[in-house]
Amino acid sequence: MELQSIWFFLWGLLWAIFFLTDGFDFGIGILYPFAGKTDRDKRVMLNAKGPLWDGNEVWLITAGGVTFAAFPKVYATMFSSLYTPLLLILFALIFRGVALHFRGKIESPGWKKTWDTLIFLGSFFPALLFGVAFANIFAGIPFDNQGLYHGNTLKLLNPYGLLGGILFVLLFILHGANWMTIKATGELQERFAQIAAKTWMVLVPVAVAFLIASFFATSLYDNYIKSPALFLVIVLAVAAMFLARYFNAKKAWFKAWFASALTIMGCTFFGIFGLFPALFPSSMNPAWNLTAFNASSSPLTLKIMLVVVSIFIPIVIAYQSWSYHLFKDPITDEDLDMDEAY
Repeated sequence: MELQSIWFFLWGLLWAIFFLTDGFDFGIGILYPFAGKTDRDKRVMLNAKGPLWDGNEVWLITAGGVTFAAFPKVYATMFSSLYTPLLLILFALIFRGVALHFRGKIESPGWKKTWDTLIFLGSFFPALLFGVAFANIFAGIPFDNQGLYHGNTLKLLNPYGLLGGILFVLLFILHGANWMTIKATGELQERFAQIAAKTWMVLVPVAVAFLIASFFATSLYDNYIKSPALFLVIVLAVAAMFLARYFNAKKAWFKAWFASALTIMGCTFFGIFGLFPALFPSSMNPAWNLTAFNASSSPLTLKIMLVVVSIFIPIVIAYQSWSYHLFKDPITDEDLDMDEAY
């Protein structure tokens, strides 16, 4: 029981780390065609995430790998039930990565516009679909005791699912705009500071609507009512959201970005704590829920994996922390003139 619980929260933590790291990449990509008024602006945006985006996606692979190894039944049911949106996310991420590298290969407006469009689409759709997918998981997926999905992709685009998608998009836009205030200078920096402030004004009512909708559309609050101390997670997420706006107004750019990162972490764990012990709940019958206890690998497998992640996850975090520190400075014209620059 204890091992399964540990792995449940490790599973949630890895998804949270993915959202807060690759989240600002998605946000920059969504803002890319709107905030990048000149080619230089767009190159600054690309190079702001250029050295980091592929490392950030490691956490997606890690979260998927942990699902497969620690909870194979969940992996099988999840990837069959959510096959279409997950496949769309995969293709979007592939095209985004290709577009980042191909955009500057030919000096042609049409060529650049094509890849610019793919950068936007490859950022917007994963952000939206991840939100839709997780909101539907919170509400429950229609699958039976055999793990067979009784629905279609359009059923995932229900009001609550779409609200989750919009919430994710806004969280990532705020996070990306805050990252750009760190990496940009001058008028471009001020532009992103204003975008962050305006996005925050839209995000707050959407976040409130999602919290209220979750009470009626899901059973997430059951755990919170049983253990009121868990409400601290929501309080901390809300506090972090308001701190993001406060630090933005004070022009404390890194603190604003860190606060938006904590907001994403808090929003993710709002769902994780509410779901426990279910990883993949069934909307057809709660008895068919896939939980940390009925869908896990053997205790020996979980023990071996726990030793492995205890060694390698800190190494990955240390490496990424070093990367973030190395590329913490704003983008300059000298950076854009380098051969390695996007």
